[in-house]
Amino acid sequence: MPHSPYSCVLWDVDGTIVDASVGILRRLNIALTHFGHPAPTREDLVHWIGPPMFESFQDQAAMTPAQAAEAVAFYRTLGKADGYTTDVATYPGVTELIHDLSAAGVPQATASSKPELQVDALVDHFGLRSAFLATVGATPDESTLASKTDIVAEALRRLGERGADTSRPVLVGDRHHDVEGGNANGVPVIFVDWGFSEHHEGDGAALRVASADELRALLLT
Repeated sequence: MPHSPYSCVLWDVDGTIVDASVGILRRLNIALTHFGHPAPTREDLVHWIGPPMFESFQDQAAMTPAQAAEAVAFYRTLGKADGYTTDVATYPGVTELIHDLSAAGVPQATASSKPELQVDALVDHFGLRSAFLATVGATPDESTLASKTDIVAEALRRLGERGADTSRPVLVGDRHHDVEGGNANGVPVIFVDWGFSEHHEGDGAALRVASADELRALLLT
């Protein structure tokens, strides 16, 4: 039976498990034009997918914190109307790997900057609930629990609370926030190149992969 060199696996969601770019771009177009800002292009998505939206509205649209909070609330109403799973697809081979890790007895958790209720909706939509011991995401206000450092710590805490061995964790992600959050918690990061990132963002990762097959070779032996 396959086994893993890691005692548990943490997963980023956007850009790692799922490609939600079509819906994100559509909602950003609506939200930004609603608040009098230019609509983003698909090329701009590299700056939006990954960080908390509260940060992105400030960094990318030069909004004040109060304006960003209003924009996030508006953006979330659009997502709720979509049902959180509209125009979302999984990356090839990733869900199969998650199920195979579960079958091999490897505890897994999400560690996402998306609001947790959206993470839960995606996990259920793609039939992954049984594979995850914990689903961890940001709080709805994206401020109480929002930074990747805190989210990774919370994912490890919940796994430990459920009896998982967290002595040899690994985080799979696609943005520099994942690398920073993993490193801050002493968790090595496997950086995936299929998400929305610039090449240099993976420079601080322990390992780097270009396909689900390469990732599988690292997570299951």
